[in-house]
Amino acid sequence: MPVEPAGSPRRGVVLKTEVPGPKAKALIERDRAILMTTTKTAPIVAESGEGVWITDVDGNRLLDFSSGVAVNALGYAHPEVVRAVREQVGRLSHFAGTDYYYENQVRLAERIARIVPGDFAKKIFFTNSGTESAEAALKIARWQRQRPIVLGLLGAFHGRTMGALSMTTSKIVQRARYAPYVTGGHHIPAPNCYRCPYKLEYPSCDLYCAKILKELYFQTSIPPDDVAAMIAEPVMGEGGYIVPPKGWHATIKSILDEHGILFIDDEVQAGIGRTGRWFAIEHHGIVPDIVTMAKAIGGGLPMGAVALRADLDFPVSGAHSNTFGGNLVAASAALATLDVMEKERILDNASEQGTYLMARLRELQVRHEEIGDVRGLGLMTATEFVRDRRTKEPAIRFRDHVLEESYRRGLILLPCGRSTLRYIPPLIVRREEIDEGIEILDAAIGAARARE
Repeated sequence: MPVEPAGSPRRGVVLKTEVPGPKAKALIERDRAILMTTTKTAPIVAESGEGVWITDVDGNRLLDFSSGVAVNALGYAHPEVVRAVREQVGRLSHFAGTDYYYENQVRLAERIARIVPGDFAKKIFFTNSGTESAEAALKIARWQRQRPIVLGLLGAFHGRTMGALSMTTSKIVQRARYAPYVTGGHHIPAPNCYRCPYKLEYPSCDLYCAKILKELYFQTSIPPDDVAAMIAEPVMGEGGYIVPPKGWHATIKSILDEHGILFIDDEVQAGIGRTGRWFAIEHHGIVPDIVTMAKAIGGGLPMGAVALRADLDFPVSGAHSNTFGGNLVAASAALATLDVMEKERILDNASEQGTYLMARLRELQVRHEEIGDVRGLGLMTATEFVRDRRTKEPAIRFRDHVLEESYRRGLILLPCGRSTLRYIPPLIVRREEIDEGIEILDAAIGAARARE
């Protein structure tokens, strides 16, 4: 008999068993016996996907508001992406990555250069992940500036390999037992208006969280002429979907420019249309020197890239390279993804549906006192759960209960920050699918409250 928790809507979601069902439970046990321990969010064992829907091994049809951690911008099994992958695999899948020349790599690089902000010549380097993109960007900055320090933000996430990890500060578990890190990483507090580290309020704060870099850090602990670059996300991802206040990026950029410090814009999660623009930095009105990307650019395949000012290119061969960067199948998937996004006006949909999703989340905030904050840009949205709106004490266990009650009802979500849930459906999502997700979330919050 189907297991459907009370309050579960009956539209697109189909629950034939509990989640996880018997087949899923059996496979999870096999996984635990053989695979190394990594990050596991929910006991969901996917078998197939179509559009915004995931079908698990027990035949349950789940609504996906995670997009494979913001990877599947066009949802699952988009026919044009599938066609491009099949055709490329039939011709050539790999031939020594960066050692030779390929037309679809050039075409993709030209496309990326056109959409990355900046009216100047650019160069592109292909990678296999967001972490590798961060590593490449850090190496470019160090090589070009010949300075030892890179600045970052507390709460940021740039990856888990050692160079990127030196700039990642979103969770202690990600850094514990790995010290010493790559030297030269320094961090300042993130611009989080909901939890201002300086106990100030915007706009009367006069953007102290940006100006403190020049007024305090550059006067005491960080020699500015020793700084090669600053790396920051335009919307903080793993750290809690924090949207910096208007003017923060412009103020930071002007300080960096005074000292010839490069600005690295980490668009791994926010880029390629997630916020309703190609890159989230476009909302902030500045032009970065280097842009990192991954996730959505590959259309579901491992693909990343770094876009840099052409004058920052290495003047010698061999200073940096890789084997699988710009893999021909992934490049074909990326080209198809960009084609579809332009042809189907996906950025417009992300902006329109993002506005609608934010409005629906704010309706839930009125209904549920546990929602302390609703924030985001486009379809990069989040709710932060608190035990008390006055004290803003994080409701970590409650957030986890909401997550569990959501997937039990057929809605796939991801956490971030200390007590936040993020809502990042594929950019093709429709209003009725958002409504179904909100109905499930509403019921899940009620069920989580009953568990407290």
